[in-house]
Amino acid sequence: MGHVQQLTVRPAVDTDAPGIADVHVQAWREAYAHLLPAAFLASLDPVVRTTRWRRTIAGASAAGTSVAVAEHGGAVVGWATAGPARDDPAIRDVELTGIYVLASAHGSGAGQLLLDAVLGNAPAFLWVADDNPRAQAFYRRNGFRRDGTTKTERLGDNALLAARMVR
Repeated sequence: MGHVQQLTVRPAVDTDAPGIADVHVQAWREAYAHLLPAAFLASLDPVVRTTRWRRTIAGASAAGTSVAVAEHGGAVVGWATAGPARDDPAIRDVELTGIYVLASAHGSGAGQLLLDAVLGNAPAFLWVADDNPRAQAFYRRNGFRRDGTTKTERLGDNALLAARMVR
């Protein structure tokens, strides 16, 4: 019988920053290929994101932010962050600020474990690409509903319509 590697979800530490950055870039390329220009997605730099992730992880507890990673076989395959709401005024005190899982890990349970790790069942809100049905279905399964509010996010020179979901 072969050895099955387990999926592990845990709080992120500094040494996770490069893996998180790699997943961040790859997951954006996978999730947003139909929404953003290929040149923009190709320009995303994991090295630059590693520096940002080191700062995020280092300041997480002081900022009241949770950062979790999902690992499979010792490699980061997903991450999630949640913390104090950034909207003013905020519809909830807690915001899911990001959750991404590599397409190769879709269906593994990583997304659910990450969401549970950073939010549990807490009332919260999030912003999701308006044209991202897979993500929206995941959030609906977890009690989130679109409330009719949208906004335009700027990603470089690109505009992306985002919808708010609340539970």
